[in-house]
Amino acid sequence: MESDLLLARRAALTGAVIGLRYFASLAQLPQQLKSDGSVVTEADRAVEAAIRKVLADARPDDAVLGEEAGQTGGGSRRWIVDPIDGTALFVAGDNRWLVLVALEEAGEIVVGVAVVPAQGRIWWAQRGGGAFEADISGLSLVQERRIAVARHNPDILPGRRLGVIPTDEELSLSEREMIAPLGAVTSTKPWGTHAALLVARGQMDLAVQARGQVWDYAATSIIVEEAGGRFSGLDGQPRPMPGPALFACSAATHAAALQILTDPDRLTTI
Repeated sequence: MESDLLLARRAALTGAVIGLRYFASLAQLPQQLKSDGSVVTEADRAVEAAIRKVLADARPDDAVLGEEAGQTGGGSRRWIVDPIDGTALFVAGDNRWLVLVALEEAGEIVVGVAVVPAQGRIWWAQRGGGAFEADISGLSLVQERRIAVARHNPDILPGRRLGVIPTDEELSLSEREMIAPLGAVTSTKPWGTHAALLVARGQMDLAVQARGQVWDYAATSIIVEEAGGRFSGLDGQPRPMPGPALFACSAATHAAALQILTDPDRLTTI
């Protein structure tokens, strides 16, 4: 039987192929706003439907939680799907959008896959098995390679490379204020690929995602962790939950960044 990891990769790549077809025809793509004001497109729903079919055919007894269609099924195993992470980027013709698929067992994320279809790259991880990256061509992978976070000694914040998600123009005033103290003691960098994935491959040291839901974090959290890094919400909870989140290259960097983001006196403790 196909392993959970191979199934997750196949499902994500199937969705990626469909997403790319829509991405190539953006001018004709119908758009509407969700109740929270975010953009949803026909592509989001089509990609999620394709991923759900792959998962349902292979694991009919598993639950599936998707951003567009909610949760179906029950039990201790749940697939978590974000069909197009970064829909605003997608509809703007920006190639940084992702397809995310993860598997949760008994409350723990055990498999995660992140595809950046328009850049032809895929990342994946399985609990205890490390994190990997490859180039993609259709449903095939080429140049598979293991990835790891950057290592620093001493492990201090000044000079660390920080990525902020979403892009600067999408941040609200309150989100800017939340992130500003950390930005003041690190070096904020632009990101050409989701900043959490750059943490996993050692090109960033920290990433703050100002907002998100479980499906935004499930796949990227395990990829960063299996690359040697740390993930949590700003409450320190390592399980993906709604709200802002922090990715870091090490436990010490994570702890220092979390303190400066949450401690009212953080600016005087650095």
